[in-house]
Amino acid sequence: MLYNTKIKEVNLKFHFDTKKATVGIVIDTEDEILKPYYFEKFESLKLLMKEEISNDLIFDLNHETESGKIVASIFILKEQVSIHNKKTWPEVFEFFNENMLKFELFFLEYKDFIEA
Repeated sequence: MLYNTKIKEVNLKFHFDTKKATVGIVIDTEDEILKPYYFEKFESLKLLMKEEISNDLIFDLNHETESGKIVASIFILKEQVSIHNKKTWPEVFEFFNENMLKFELFFLEYKDFIEA
């Protein structure tokens, strides 16, 4: 499912660079009403998300991407890995495999609430 959530502003994404890997939900819109609206929906599900996905979830309403764009993001972070270091790849693939499905299943279960 990843990018195609059927909600234009809400995407499930993963990222891997020279310092970290992340898996999560990104709310990407310039609309100053929709961004906090969707973020608050996820915040209201925070306890359930922590139970079903991870206690290490980070909720960031004003997350700055590497390109300098400000998005809202709910994600799990894996540090001290690098896309340039093949020795860390198995650890990152396991991290992605373990967590992408959790985010997807959570999103599918609560999509109606998030959309409403």
